[in-house]
Amino acid sequence: MSKARLVITAVVLEGRSQAEVARTYGVSPGWVSKLVARYRSEGEAAFEPRSRRPKTSPKAVKASVVDQIVELRTKLSSAGLDAGPDTIRWHLEHHHGIRVSSATISRYLAKAGLVTPQPQKKPRSSYIRFEADQPNECWQSDFTHYRLTTRSGAPGPHVEILSWLDDHSRKALSVTAHRRITGRTVLGCFREAVAIHGVPASTLTDKGMVFTTRLAGGKGGRNALESELYRLGVQQKNSRPNHPTTCGKVERFQQTMKKWLRAQPRQPSSIDELQALIDEFVDNYNERRPHRSLAESSTPTAAYLARPKAGAGAGASAPHDRVRRDRVDKAGTVTLRVHGKLHHIGIGRIHAGTHVIMLVHELHVRVVQAATGELLRDFTLDPTRDYQPTGAPKGPARPRKS
Repeated sequence: MSKARLVITAVVLEGRSQAEVARTYGVSPGWVSKLVARYRSEGEAAFEPRSRRPKTSPKAVKASVVDQIVELRTKLSSAGLDAGPDTIRWHLEHHHGIRVSSATISRYLAKAGLVTPQPQKKPRSSYIRFEADQPNECWQSDFTHYRLTTRSGAPGPHVEILSWLDDHSRKALSVTAHRRITGRTVLGCFREAVAIHGVPASTLTDKGMVFTTRLAGGKGGRNALESELYRLGVQQKNSRPNHPTTCGKVERFQQTMKKWLRAQPRQPSSIDELQALIDEFVDNYNERRPHRSLAESSTPTAAYLARPKAGAGAGASAPHDRVRRDRVDKAGTVTLRVHGKLHHIGIGRIHAGTHVIMLVHELHVRVVQAATGELLRDFTLDPTRDYQPTGAPKGPARPRKS
């Protein structure tokens, strides 16, 4: 029997006072009075459990914001773009000035029936992620197929799209359409990317013959790309067969690109038309589309420019080089431990709450904003001082007490 029923029985049927019943059962007199009043007005319904949900929710998301969430989901999905909670959150914050958490957006998407449950998918925590520490430390490359459409709307011939992607920033360095991908094609696109972005420290591809012949079981020798990599001092890395997740970044990029291409109302009928669409997608992907895997959901271009580039033959993770992430505290500082001693680095109160990346080479420290790549500080740390001041002029002196 529930305590509520015992309390009401003791007061109504046994005729005991409310104060006595409250002392007996260890409850407040006010609660006993409320139960008795509810029983006399509702009868047996007074024993049913009551919802504890508050009558008002001042912090609840407004209906207009919920409508914008649903509208963004529909608009992004129809355009073939990513329409997940993180992307919707980014668009709400940057285009509408509205801050809503990704978890809240996910909850309203599920309530609106816009989420398809996929219990067969592995949880995100089961994935083993890796990422190059610097731009140009590793370039991933792969090619995929796409089918053109004839002028009459019938399926046309298959063509191939070759992509070069920076592993650290996910920046699409070169994405080109061709009738067929050959060794000469791969070499030509690689050289064009190098001319624009510099020489990478390494490359990562599968074991396709256009990328490598040293593992083909022949008498040895290098193909065109391998010879170029050897000449430039670039380390070549290849994934194992049946392990597409090793080159997962470029594989995922191609999936995103083809989804966007298929969503376009006018499908390309020639290589030139397909290339024009690819250029439009790459511009949006690199410059305007937030990337969930990057710090602060920044764009690939911002992440690519935020750090110094690695070069051929350069070890990006040398013992005297390191990368540290931090967040500027309320006092406008971040911390860095050097030779076992913790130092406080002044950034400025105006940047409080900003996520930053510290690039440390010996005692030389560069602090950049994680989302935009803006350089906030560039200085040589003084190991004899705890606080490393910004060097900005101090405010007016406070009057001395007499």
